[in-house]
Amino acid sequence: MAPPDVNVGVEGLPYFTPKHKISPGTPFDKSKTVPTLFTPLKIRGTTLRNRVLVAPMCQYSTASSGPDIGALTDYHVATLGHYALKGAGLVFVEATGVQANGRISPNCPGIWSDSQIPALKRVSDFIKSQGALSGIQLAHAGRKASTAAPFLAANAPGKKPSLRASVEAGGWPQDVVGPMGGEEWTWDLKSVSDETGGYWPPRALSEQEIKEHVQDWAKAAQRSVKAGIDVIEIHGAHGYLINQFLSPATNQRTDKYGGSFENRTRILVEIIQAVRAVIPATMPLYLRISSTEWLEETETGKKTGSWTVEDSIRLAKLLPGLGVDLLDVSSGGNHPQQQINMFDSKDYQTRIAARIRSELKKDNLELLIGAVGLITEAEQARDIVEEGGAAGSLNGIDNSEIENEARAALKMTEGKGGDAPQADVILVARQFMREPEWVLKVAWRLGVDVAWPSQFLRVRFPKL
Repeated sequence: MAPPDVNVGVEGLPYFTPKHKISPGTPFDKSKTVPTLFTPLKIRGTTLRNRVLVAPMCQYSTASSGPDIGALTDYHVATLGHYALKGAGLVFVEATGVQANGRISPNCPGIWSDSQIPALKRVSDFIKSQGALSGIQLAHAGRKASTAAPFLAANAPGKKPSLRASVEAGGWPQDVVGPMGGEEWTWDLKSVSDETGGYWPPRALSEQEIKEHVQDWAKAAQRSVKAGIDVIEIHGAHGYLINQFLSPATNQRTDKYGGSFENRTRILVEIIQAVRAVIPATMPLYLRISSTEWLEETETGKKTGSWTVEDSIRLAKLLPGLGVDLLDVSSGGNHPQQQINMFDSKDYQTRIAARIRSELKKDNLELLIGAVGLITEAEQARDIVEEGGAAGSLNGIDNSEIENEARAALKMTEGKGGDAPQADVILVARQFMREPEWVLKVAWRLGVDVAWPSQFLRVRFPKL
C-alpha cells in the first residue's frame, strides 16, 4: 500500500492522472439509503457507478479526409473526458459510422477502418480512468447522410435546417443509401434541383449490399472491443438507416426486407445477431429506437402506415432473446411530416418508456429501459413530479431549475406512491454540454453526499 502522501496514478496509461479514492458521482456512505439514481447497476460484466448516462451527441469535429478521416481527436478527450471526470456513469461517443457513407456529415466519426481504433482507444482509456464506463453508438445515417454540420447550415444563405454536403465539401452524393431509392425518397421530399432542399436522394440497397452492411456492423463492433469500449449501442432511431427499414412509411420493399413487421425488422435482427456474436458475453448491448414516428394522424401515415408505440413494444419483447440488455427509448426523426415538436413537448418520451417497461414486466421479460429527451426542462420536471412521484420539497428548496431537474431524474428511476419507475437509467445530452458537473449538482440538490474529482475538492458544493 502506498504511503498517504503519495499521489497514486491510474495504471496502464502513458500519462499521469490521479486515481480517485472514491469514484466521482458515487455516495461516500454506502450504508445510507440513497435514491436509486445514485445506486450502482450491474449489466453483464459492467457496473454503472450511478444511473446517469451521457447520451451520444453529434459534434461534427473529425477530419473529413486524409489519414485521420473519421478518427476522434483531442477535442473528444476534452469534452467526453470532462463528463466522465464530473461523475457520469457512462459516457457515449457520438453516432459513429460503420461504413464511410454511413456518416451524417463528412466530419462525423467512423469505425469502419482499423486505423480509427487508436484514437477511439485514447478517448475510451481516459473516460475509464475517471471511473466511468465508455460507450460507443454505432450508426449508419442512410438517406440522412452526406449533410453538412448544422452550424454550417445555420450560417448558409437562407439559414436552412440542413445543408447538402457536396463532393467538394467531402460528401458522397452518389452513395447515399436507403431501403428505397429515387428523388421521391429524399428525406425532406425535395428534388436535387430544389435549392431549398437539404438532403440527397438515396439509392436502394440491394440484398447483397444489405448482407455486406450487416457484416460491417459486426466488424465495427469488433474494432470497438479492440479499442477498449465497455458498452455498444446500436442506433436504430431518428430516421437513420435502421429506422428507415423499420417504418412502412419509408420501407416499401417487396423482398424479404420489406412488407410485414418481420421483414421490416429483419435487418435490425440480423445486425443485433451479428454484433452479439462477435462481442464478449460480458459486454452489454444497448439499442436506441424511435418509439414512434408521430405520423399516425398525417396523410402519409394514414396512407402507408407508420412505426408506432405498439410496434416498439412488439420489438422490445424480442430483444431479450436476441441478447440486447437495454432499450434506449427516443422518438421521431424519420419523416418531415411528423406531428410533434420534440423541442416544445414535455414528458412524451418518458411516458412511452414507462409504458414499454410496464408491458415487458407483464410478460416477465428482462430488459432494462433508458429514458432520454429533454428531461432538464424545468416545466417538464415539475409536471412529472406533480403526477405522483417524489412530491414535496427537497431539502427545503423549491422552484429552482436544478431542483426541478433533480426531481425529474429522481422520478424516472424511483417510483413513488405505488407508481413504478419510468426507466432504469436516464440519458442526458444537451444539459451536459451546458453543465458538465450536472451529476454533482443533482446529487447536491437531492442531499446525496457524493465524491468529487480529487482535483476539484476545493470547489465542492457545501452540504445542504
